[in-house]
Amino acid sequence: MWSRELRKAAGVLIQPLSIYFLGLMLFVVSAVSPHGADKINYRQREKQILDQILGGTYDNKIRPSGANGTGPTQVSVNLYLRSISKIDDYEMEYSVQLTFREQWLDERLKFDQFRPDDNLRYLTLTDYKKVWMPDLFFSNEKTGHLHEIIMPNVYIRIFPNGEVLYSIRISLTLSCPMILKLYPLDKQTCSLRMASYGWTTTDLIFKWKQADPVQVTSELHLPRFALEQFKTDYCDSQTNTGIYSCLRVDLLFKREFSYYLIQIYIPCCMLVIVSWVSFWLDQSAVPARVSLGVTTLLTMATQTSGINQTLPPVSYTKALDVWTGVCLTFVFGALLEFALVNYASRSDQHRENVKKQRRQWELEQAAALEAAAAVAAADHMEDSNAVFGMKPLVRHPREALALDKARQCEIHMAMAPKREGCARTWLSKFPSRSKRIDVVSRITFPLIFALFNLAYWCAYLLKKEEPTYPLCGNSLKFFIVRIPQGSCRKNALQLHVYNKVY
Repeated sequence: MWSRELRKAAGVLIQPLSIYFLGLMLFVVSAVSPHGADKINYRQREKQILDQILGGTYDNKIRPSGANGTGPTQVSVNLYLRSISKIDDYEMEYSVQLTFREQWLDERLKFDQFRPDDNLRYLTLTDYKKVWMPDLFFSNEKTGHLHEIIMPNVYIRIFPNGEVLYSIRISLTLSCPMILKLYPLDKQTCSLRMASYGWTTTDLIFKWKQADPVQVTSELHLPRFALEQFKTDYCDSQTNTGIYSCLRVDLLFKREFSYYLIQIYIPCCMLVIVSWVSFWLDQSAVPARVSLGVTTLLTMATQTSGINQTLPPVSYTKALDVWTGVCLTFVFGALLEFALVNYASRSDQHRENVKKQRRQWELEQAAALEAAAAVAAADHMEDSNAVFGMKPLVRHPREALALDKARQCEIHMAMAPKREGCARTWLSKFPSRSKRIDVVSRITFPLIFALFNLAYWCAYLLKKEEPTYPLCGNSLKFFIVRIPQGSCRKNALQLHVYNKVY
C-alpha cells in the first residue's frame, strides 16, 4: 500500500519536471541554430523603412521632380469599370462605379538601400495623406462618394525604385449631354473627363497607361443600353491661368430597341388598327362607333403623355414624337371619318325623303292630269256627235315645248359616251355616299399607314448619327475658334468657356 502511494507521488513530481527540461532543451537548440539568428520580421522591417523614407526631409506638399530631375511630373492613369448602374435620359446623367489608379515616380521614396533582400517587393500605405498626391478631379462630375465598408477601399504601394501606385474605388454620377433626335433608335456618347485642378502642364502631365488604359468587367449588363465601344483621348484645356492637362474616355452606348418595340410601337399600331374597326360597323350604330373612336383617341393621348413624362423637354422633334404624332393623327382621322359618314348618311336620308315627296307629287299630278284628260275626252266626244268639226292644226305651246325638251334629252343621251372606270363601277354597287366613304376608308387608311411605316423605318434606321464634339475641358472663351490639328478634335469648330480655376 505504501509503495503504491510513493509511486503516485513520484509520478506527479516527475511529469512537470520532464516538461520543463524538454522546453529548456528546445530553447537551447533554437538559440544555437544558425537559421534562428538570420530570421527577419518583414512587417517590422517595412515599418522601419517607411519611417526612414517618410521621416526627416520628406515633405508631401512638394511636387516630385520629373524625369532626370527636371520637367513636369508625369502621372500614368488607368481605369477599371466595375459597373454602370443607370443612364438617365431625363436628367442626362449616368452613374458608374470604378477603380481609379494613378502611378508616378517619386525618387525621394526609393528604398533599394534599405531592403534586406528581394522578397520585399513593395511597401503598402493606407494613409494617402503621408505622400504627395496629384490634384486630379472629374470635371463632369455631379456627385460622388468613396467606399469605406468594411474598411476604406484605398491603398498606396511604394516600389523600391520610387514608383508610387495609388488605387481607390469610387462611385460617380457624371453628366452626359444627349442628342435625342433619333430616340429610341439612337446612340449616346458619355464622357468621363479628368483634369488637374491647380497644376499646369509645366508642372504636371496626365497620360494614359500604355497597356489597357481602360478595363471593363465582363459582367457589365445594362437594362436598356449596350456598351459598344470606348475610346481614350486627351482634352487639355487652356484658361486664363494656363494650360491644364486633361484625359477623357468616351463610352459609346447603343440603346436597346426591343424594349421600346414591345412597350410603345406595337401598342400604338394596335390602337390604330382598332380604330379602323369602326369602318366595318354599320353607319347607323352611332353609339358603338363614337365610343370606339373616343376610347382609342384618349388611350393614344394618355400613352403619348406618359412617354413624354420620361423624357426631357427638348426644342427639337424626336423620332418617337413623329411616330406617336402620326398614330394619334390616324386615330383622330378615324373619328373624323365617322363624323363625315354620319353627315353623308343624314344627307342621303334627306335626299331620299325629297325624292319620295317629289315622286308622290308627280304621281298625284299625273293622276290629276289623267282625270282631267278623261273628262275633256268625254266632253269632246259629246261635242263631236253633235257638230262635225275639225281639230285645230296648231298645237298648244306648252305641249310643243315639252316635246322639244324630250327630243333634246333623247339626242343628248344617245350622243353621250359611256366611260366608267373600274373604281366607279365598283363604287356604283354602293348606292349611298356614306357607305362609299366607309368602303374607301377601309382601303386608304391601311395603305397610307403602311406607306408611313415604310418611310419611317427607312428614314430612321438608315439615318446616321450626327457627330458631336464635346467641349475640351471647361474652357471659357466666348467666341468660336478653330482648334488646331492635334487638339481635342481635328479641325472642328468648338465653343470654349473659361474654367473657373485661378
